[in-house]
Amino acid sequence: MTVHPIAPTKVAVDQDSAAAYRALIQQIVAFRNARGWDEAQSPVNLAKSLSIEASEVLQCFQWADTLPKEDVPHLAEELADVLTYSFYLCDRFNLDPLKLVAAKNAINDHREW
Repeated sequence: MTVHPIAPTKVAVDQDSAAAYRALIQQIVAFRNARGWDEAQSPVNLAKSLSIEASEVLQCFQWADTLPKEDVPHLAEELADVLTYSFYLCDRFNLDPLKLVAAKNAINDHREW
């Protein structure tokens, strides 16, 4: 497996990070902390939860090649769970997910598929 390193300092949350992202992460961290979940949400537990929620996204498409319009709200809810756990994990390592995607896209621009 080839690893294309992304320097954490180049994708850290900082003053250049989107204000909407910084506000959202503050909101979901406050939600987590208010419920006493901070200690339980270790990086490994967050990674497990992310995988579980990603499986629930896949379940939306079980036995079908397309998603009926009436099932889009359920898909949206499952995607929100995936993003929330992704954001919690990014927060643990002070990584800006928008910068991460941009950095990975820059790597992919130079890859042979």
